[in-house]
Amino acid sequence: MVSRNTLAREFSLDGVGVHSGKPVRLALVPSEAGSIVFRRSDLGGRELPLAAAGFEALNSTTIVGERFKVRTVEHLLATLFANGVGSAVVVLDADEVPIMDGSARPFVRALEEAGTCALGSPCRGLRISRPFAVFDGGASIVAEPPSGEGALDLSYAIEYPHPAIGRQSRSVRLTPGTFAREIAPARTFGFLADVEELRRRGLALGASYENTVVLDAEAVINGPLRFPDEFVRHKLLDLAGDLALLGRPLAGRITAFKAGHRLHLEAVKFLLANPDFTEPF
Repeated sequence: MVSRNTLAREFSLDGVGVHSGKPVRLALVPSEAGSIVFRRSDLGGRELPLAAAGFEALNSTTIVGERFKVRTVEHLLATLFANGVGSAVVVLDADEVPIMDGSARPFVRALEEAGTCALGSPCRGLRISRPFAVFDGGASIVAEPPSGEGALDLSYAIEYPHPAIGRQSRSVRLTPGTFAREIAPARTFGFLADVEELRRRGLALGASYENTVVLDAEAVINGPLRFPDEFVRHKLLDLAGDLALLGRPLAGRITAFKAGHRLHLEAVKFLLANPDFTEPF
């Protein structure tokens, strides 16, 4: 059994949706219900428990219910997941979590100020018991049993034909400390050449130099970077947020190569649909 945490007190943040371009207020409220619930204050308080949500990928991760969707949940969920917060109400007055500065650092700082506390009832985590892999062309995610009791080790490698990125790789054991120091500050990134097409599709309407690392054909045009390998660190951030969709602590070793939200979600779907590849802990 694993301790399940909630917030010690409520906090709120204001920002903009990176895809919608709309202002949004986010509030995180302590809860003893034992699960993460999204509540839309702009829709009369309608709720969507994370455990009951479907999910989809379209340049970010969206949770889907019968009555509403919430877009770009990955950075917030990664913060909660890494800190063992499995019980809270996420209140939004729009359909997208605010992008803030493009990283999870604002969420981490707010959570650290609010504090966390353990609920009286622990929960069962999932331990990967048998290896499996999912593929998409040359991209892959391989999942294996953990190397340590209750440990979640994430590894990521990316390859971009761009002089500022190239091939990068990084591994981390996910803990509150390593997440806050090594992963949370890494910002989302995008290419100037893609902006027109994204906006034609109704995406990236709120993207700016303040919330996105932007690259032209040769270099980062709004540096400096926070890390020399900030790009792959941000991929680790996205992966942690997508694994949070399991709704339970996870133990195992996850190795991703040239993956993205769509393949992350395929790995999550595999785990949910194949319980014989996991065991409780």
